[in-house]
Amino acid sequence: MGERENEKRLSGVLLHVTSLPSYGGVGDFGPAAYAFVDFLVTAKQRLWQVLPLSPTGYGNSPYSALSAFAGNPLLISLERLVDDGWLTAERIAGLAGHEGAADFERAKMEKLPLIEEAAKNFLEHAPEDAKGRFQRFIQNNSSWLADYAMFIVLRRRFDYACWNEWPEEFAYRHEAAIAAVLKDHAYELAIEEVVQFFFDEQWHALRAYCAEHGIRILGDVAIFVSFDSADVWRHPEVFELNEKRNPIRVSGVPPDYFSETGQRWGNPLYRWQYMQERGFDWWVARVRRSLVLYDMIRLDHFRGFDAYWSIPAEEETAVKGVWVKAPGHELFGRLKDVFGELPFIAEDLGLITPEVDELREHFGMPGMRVLQFGFSDRGSHLHLPQNFIPNTVVYTGTHDNNTTLGWWREDASELERKNLQTYLEPILHEGEVVWAMIRAAERSVANICIVPMQDVLHLGSEARMNTPAAADGNWTWRYRLDALHSDFSAQLAVLMEMTDRDGYVSPERERIEIVSAAPESASSI
Repeated sequence: MGERENEKRLSGVLLHVTSLPSYGGVGDFGPAAYAFVDFLVTAKQRLWQVLPLSPTGYGNSPYSALSAFAGNPLLISLERLVDDGWLTAERIAGLAGHEGAADFERAKMEKLPLIEEAAKNFLEHAPEDAKGRFQRFIQNNSSWLADYAMFIVLRRRFDYACWNEWPEEFAYRHEAAIAAVLKDHAYELAIEEVVQFFFDEQWHALRAYCAEHGIRILGDVAIFVSFDSADVWRHPEVFELNEKRNPIRVSGVPPDYFSETGQRWGNPLYRWQYMQERGFDWWVARVRRSLVLYDMIRLDHFRGFDAYWSIPAEEETAVKGVWVKAPGHELFGRLKDVFGELPFIAEDLGLITPEVDELREHFGMPGMRVLQFGFSDRGSHLHLPQNFIPNTVVYTGTHDNNTTLGWWREDASELERKNLQTYLEPILHEGEVVWAMIRAAERSVANICIVPMQDVLHLGSEARMNTPAAADGNWTWRYRLDALHSDFSAQLAVLMEMTDRDGYVSPERERIEIVSAAPESASSI
C-alpha cells in the first residue's frame, strides 16, 4: 500500500539515553527507558531521537567516540543483567542512584567492573541458546568487533594513551604483536565482545518494545570520527595521515559571525579519492551498522559531504583552512545502490550553499529548521514555518541550543523577543513561550517535528545538554524520576490530534485507500 499521507506527519522527542534517570548514575537501557517509551505512547509521539550511542572518549561527548561501530557499555542496564541471570541483585546494591546529573566517572569506576563481571559469568555459564546468539553476533559484526575489542584491551594496557603513543609494534599493528595479543589476552578480548553483545541484546529489546508501540528510533551519525579511535587505528589508510600516522589536515569550520578564528574540531579528514576507488566500503559498513541500530539516521554536519573545511594539522585555529570538495553525489549514490531508499535527515544548519541544497534534494533528504534561529532578522526567516516545505524536520531547539525557556530568559535579544511575540503571541509569563514554540512547530507543514525533552518539561538553562566550545559541564543533564507527569503527555496528545501527527486515519479514508491499493480484477484486463 505504501506510506499513507498521514504517516508522513510525525512528532517525536529528542532525549539522549544518558539523560534517563536510570539506576547506576547514567541513563541506560533499563526500566527508565521503557517508562519513557510509555510516556511517548501516551503523548502520541511516534519518534524517539537519540544522540550517537558510541563509546565516548574526550569529555564524555557522544560526538567524541572511541568507535563509529561499537556501543557505549555505560548504556547497559545492570537491572537487566540481573534479570538475565548474569549478576545477582546483591552485587549491584549501593551504586549511584536515579537522581541528579549523570556521573560518568563514578559509573566508569562502579558500573563497568560489574558489567565485565557479568561478561565473565556469561562466558563461564551461558546456556547453549545464549552461546548461539553470541556466536551469531560475532559473525554478523566480524568487520569491526574483534578490532574494537583489541583496541580497548590495548588502550587499557597502555594507560589509556592515544594509540599513536603506544609502542610502535602495536600502534602500527605488526603481525607478531597482534598475534601475541590474540594469544595472551584471549579472555580479555572475549569479555569485551560479550560486553558488546550485552549492549546489542538490550538495545534491540528496547527497540523492539518501541516498534510494538509504534515508536521509531531516529539515530545520529557524525560525519567525522575521533583520531583516538579504533577506526583510525585499524584503518589508517582511509584517513589523511603522514608516515608517522599523525593527521596531515583536520576538520573544522571557518571564521564566521560567531567566531573570528572559526572552530578547529581536530578530527582527521578522509582520503575521499581512496575511499571512492574502494567503492566507499568503509562508509557502506558504517551505514549498515547504523541501520541495524536505528530506523532513521540524522547525518551531522551534512555540508561536509559536499565540501569540508580542511585545516593544516599544525595550525592552532581554523583561520588558515580551505574548502575542499567531497564526492557527496558518488557516496550517496553508492549507498543508495546498496541499501535502496536512504532514511537520512540532513543536518544542514549554518552556512549552506546552493550545492549543499542540491545534494540534499537530489537524494530526497529532509533538511532541518530550528525555531529559535528564526527571530533575529529577515535573513533568519528560513527557520519560520511560512518558509517550510513538507520535506523538513523542524525543532524548537537542538542538543546544542539552550532550552527554549533558557533561551528566552538569557539568550534572546530584545529584538528576538519582540519578533517572537509579533509572530506567535504576547508572552505574559515566561513559561508561555515554551508551548507557543511547540505549537508553532507542530502546526507547521514540516513532515517531522522534534521537541527536546527539556522543552516538554518546561526546563530552563540548568537542563541544557551541550554548550558548544565549553570545556566542561556538558552532556550531564538527566530528568527527575518523577518528571513524566500526565499533564505533559495529555497536552501533547491533544496537540498531536489537532495537528494530524497522531497517525489517525478516518474509516472512510481507510476504505478508500484499501480499495485504491487493491489489484485490478481479471475482468478489467
